[in-house]
Amino acid sequence: MSGSAARVAVITGGGRGFGKAFGHAFAGEGMLVVQVDIDLAAAEAAAAEIGPNARAMQGDVADEPAMHALMRTIAEEHGGIDLLINNAGIHSAEANLPIGVLGTARTRQMFDVNVWGVIHCTLAARPFMQGRKGASIINISSMAAYGSQMAYGVTKLAVRGLTASFAHELGGEGIRVNAIAPGLILTETIKAELPEDVRSRVKAMQIVKRDGAEEDVVGAALWLASPAASFVTGETIRVSGGATLQV
Repeated sequence: MSGSAARVAVITGGGRGFGKAFGHAFAGEGMLVVQVDIDLAAAEAAAAEIGPNARAMQGDVADEPAMHALMRTIAEEHGGIDLLINNAGIHSAEANLPIGVLGTARTRQMFDVNVWGVIHCTLAARPFMQGRKGASIINISSMAAYGSQMAYGVTKLAVRGLTASFAHELGGEGIRVNAIAPGLILTETIKAELPEDVRSRVKAMQIVKRDGAEEDVVGAALWLASPAASFVTGETIRVSGGATLQV
């Protein structure tokens, strides 16, 4: 499909979880999806599963020069970039600790990926998205950005701030920037890492009393990237079953 007129989506953290689910969804919409992951084997497996509209590339979002080179390569091979989903992140239960417990080295690593990764990828993709009809960036925040005192939640609060900042900065170039803050979504990682009592406690906070599914987050992303959301930018949409509802 190189050189074709297909719209192009770049999805970081594309080897598994939300990233792979986004790839399936946007490939199903006829886009060429580039699954970027620090784990090339995972990205290749995801692309093979998604099908002929998918490509795999290795990339560490914390590496600024590498991200600029990667976005340039994608744009040169496929004619530009229409959608960027900044999904890559450190989010394991082991990282969801107070900063003093997590330690400065691990906290710095998490900021490098969760916060600086969004900055690196956004600025790297920017020149190849300017002026393209429907150009859109979707960042992945978290319900932990609302009231969390843990290091992970602080990084996802920063993602909300970056979303608003980049919406202002890139709006004049025709690029919309929004974010999704998922609640408790029963991905394979969450099932493996989060104890049942914690999951039950979070579900008790929800208004919608069911488990969240990847499809809930994917549906929000499809809408945000669509013409139906063309008047929406700078927003963080909470997909949490009402667990983080505020007025």
